[in-house]
Amino acid sequence: QLQLVESGGGLVQPGGSLRLSCAASGFTLDYYAIGWFRQAPGKEREGVSCISSSGGNTRYADSVKGRFTIFRDKNTVYLQMNSLKPEDTSVYYCAAVRHWNTLVPSLYEYWGQGTQVTVSA
Repeated sequence: QLQLVESGGGLVQPGGSLRLSCAASGFTLDYYAIGWFRQAPGKEREGVSCISSSGGNTRYADSVKGRFTIFRDKNTVYLQMNSLKPEDTSVYYCAAVRHWNTLVPSLYEYWGQGTQVTVSA
């Protein structure tokens, strides 16, 4: 089965940093764009960042520009989160889609189970 597994979430103070990882099993990520999404209680899932299959094109939601960085290495994709704010608290998911580099959740084909990020003093 094709699976994505997120890791790296946890509790961090405002202004702190976390690095999330998205690892694939059962398939290679070489041909997939990878997106990071988040969903807080009572809110819709929103796109955070995405990266093309080549790694040459990245996109960011306005709310995280300048603070988050997405990058990929072999079969793992990372989301480096700096200057974290309480409003970043959410469950973060990675997802994979062929051909498209998009922040629209409904277009993605494979999803991980999510990792909790909590930003609090």
